[in-house]
Formats: sequence, C-alpha cells, structure tokens
Amino acid sequence: MKITVIGTGYVGLVAGACFAESGNTVICMDKDEKKIESLRKGEIPIYEPGLDSLVKRNLDNGRLRFTTDIREAVQLSDIIFIAVGTPPGEDGSADLSHVLAVAESIGKHMNGFKIIVNKSTVPVGTADKVRETIARETDFAFEVVSNPEFLKEGAAVDDFMYPDRVVIGTRNEEVAEIMKELYSPFVRTGNPIIVMDERSAELTKYAANSILATKISFMNEIANLCDLVGADVEMVRRGIGSDKRIGYSFIFPGTGYGGSCFPKDVQAIIRTAREYNYRLRILEAVQAVNEEQKLVLIPKILRHFKGDIKGKTFAMWGLSFKPRTNDMREAPSISIMKKLHELGARVQAHDPVAIPEARRLKLDQYATFFENNYDALKGADGLILVTEWLDYREPDFERIKELLNTPVIFDGRNIYSPKKLKKMGFAYYGVGRR
Repeated sequence: MKITVIGTGYVGLVAGACFAESGNTVICMDKDEKKIESLRKGEIPIYEPGLDSLVKRNLDNGRLRFTTDIREAVQLSDIIFIAVGTPPGEDGSADLSHVLAVAESIGKHMNGFKIIVNKSTVPVGTADKVRETIARETDFAFEVVSNPEFLKEGAAVDDFMYPDRVVIGTRNEEVAEIMKELYSPFVRTGNPIIVMDERSAELTKYAANSILATKISFMNEIANLCDLVGADVEMVRRGIGSDKRIGYSFIFPGTGYGGSCFPKDVQAIIRTAREYNYRLRILEAVQAVNEEQKLVLIPKILRHFKGDIKGKTFAMWGLSFKPRTNDMREAPSISIMKKLHELGARVQAHDPVAIPEARRLKLDQYATFFENNYDALKGADGLILVTEWLDYREPDFERIKELLNTPVIFDGRNIYSPKKLKKMGFAYYGVGRR
C-alpha cells in the first residue's frame, strides 16, 4: 500500500518504519527541515532500540523516504496517518492545533479518495473535528479513522511489529477491511484486530493508559503505607501479583510515572469528563498521588541528614523517565533535582543516553552531568537511584562505598537488596522496603 505518515516524532517514525518493513511504500513528512535532512542520512532523533537499523534498511531499499513537501506526501498516498503532537494545555486538555492544521493541509492538497487515520492520541470527538476540517477544504470523498497507538517507549518497535491488539475506529466496513489488510502482517499469531466506532477507539487509548497509571499510583500508596506500618512492599507485591486477576505488571512502586503518555493522557481524560460535567475522582487522585510521589525520596534524604542538606552533594543515577529511552518528559529526576537545588544541595548526575536531552532542557542549572556513572559518585554524600537502567542493577558496591563521602543509597526503584547493603555497611532507603 502507499502510505504517508505526517509527523516524524516518536509515534510517526516508528509507524512509518514498521509499515515500510512489512512491504509498503511509505513517505514520512515533517515540516522540520533539519530533522528531515538528518533522517535522510539515517540519523535518528530519538533513542529507541532497533529503530535506527529499521529506518536505514528501508531507506536503502527505497520503501521509506522523508520529505517536507505536504502536497507531495498527500497526493502520492492512499492512506494518510496523522501522528503529530497533542501537548497538554494549561487546563490539562489536549492541544489539537497541530492535528487540525494537518487536517486542513490534507484537505487543500487532496487529489482523490483518501483514508485519513488519526494515530495521535486525541480526545473523544477529534475524528469528527478532523472530518469537518477536511470537508471545508475539498470536494473529494474521504474517510477518517481512529487508530490509537499502544507503544511502550524502549520497546516500541516490538510493540508495533507484534501488537497485543490493533484498535480501528471506523463505521465504514470497506475502510475497516482495508485497515485490517494493512495490519494483517503484524497479527499473524492471532492477536485481535478490534473494529469499533471512532469515539470508542479514541476513548480506548485514554482508558488503557489511565488504568495502568492507576495501578502505579495505587502501588505507590501501598508502599508509602508500608513505610509507616513497618511492612515490606516487595512482599506485598509478590502476594497480590500472584493473583491472576491482578498480575505483576505495573505494580512496582517507586518515584512515580512520567513520560509522554500517562501524565498527559490522565490529564486529558479528566478534562474531557469535566466538559461533560462529570468528575473522574479516581483519576484525579491518581494524578495527585503521582505528583507527590516524585518527591517521595526527599523526606528520607532529609531525615538521614538530620533535616539539613545545604552544601551536600548527591550522585543521581538515571535521568530518563524509564529505562531504554532518552525521554525526560515529566521525569521524576527533574522534580528531585529541582527540589535538592532549592534545599541548597548539589547534584552530580549520570544516565546512559539522556544527558544530551537533559542539557537541551537546560537542566545543567540544577546538576553537573557525568559520562561515567562512577565518576558521578566522587565526593558525593549519597547515591540517589532514579531510573532502573540495567547498567545500574549489579554495580560494584565496594567501589561505590569508596567513592561516596557517606555510604548511603536512596533507591527510588527498589532494585537493590536492603539486607545485602546493610551487611556491606550501607544505610539503605527504598520505597516501602523494610
């Protein structure tokens, strides 16, 4: 099939490369000339395992190409994916200005029947707005489909190539069959393609992310209670996760969730409900708990240092909101760095891939960045573990002890053994660990 993907961010680039990998002819369009020039050279602007080789392979065989020409991108393809950003507004609602601007451009340049697919995460009713916007610009027939993505950063290529399910929102049976054919190479093992109306598809994405965010905030609340009552959240996690109705996914306590999806999507669905005079009280609590959880280590740090950390230096391992990505959107590390700075402490930080992003965000005003994780420990008064990269899971603890001024570890992801570290002479603080 002939496909265009408009937007070469995280979702658009992964989708374009994976569609090309399954034999389609794909044009990825973006108005950012510098980004497109880099992509033409095979240079990937995001860190996503496996994506660079996928893009290069399909560039070389001619199935994938990049352009800034919206007219060409629209007219040469039959299916056009909109995969531009929908950042949160000040009130938490999703900003649809980019989506609707793209829809207007599609309408102006159409030269025949097109299937326009919303791949961006958008509020309920967006398909109707896109349809109205395009219809004002063209007399050609078209259909608008909602096709939400369910990609995990750090595993996005595998998630796209081997999806748990594909959700297609359309009431047009012929279009549904075309979309099923497009996705058929990815569901050969029998995972479902679920066809529904557009509004249900739009809400499905928000509902999915919201329930996962709820599991995280719930477990963080339980971890905080464990700290108060003297229980161990790791034991509790194992006890409840063995129940098949609950499972082990998303019940690891820590310093809260971040990234491009959960914070934004929870805010957006709350805002949507308010527009209909309804309060999603559980999700309002989920959001509030998560904001507080990002700073859960700060009271532990203050307690260890008798309430005063002015002039202290802390090593921080991990900047990205999760491993296997350089994404720092809503990352707990940012909240922790800023709070430590406010309290008069200094931060020496390391991350395997996110340091350039941290510098781009001008976070060097709050921290000094080191290319080696052990170098960040030199002269520090304690280690704060924020992101559970594999690089940090089995460190040389004797070396850590030698480099730190005081042997104390604040483990924001509970990846270390409290018993082992105590035997080695460390003071250890986890989240809900006894």
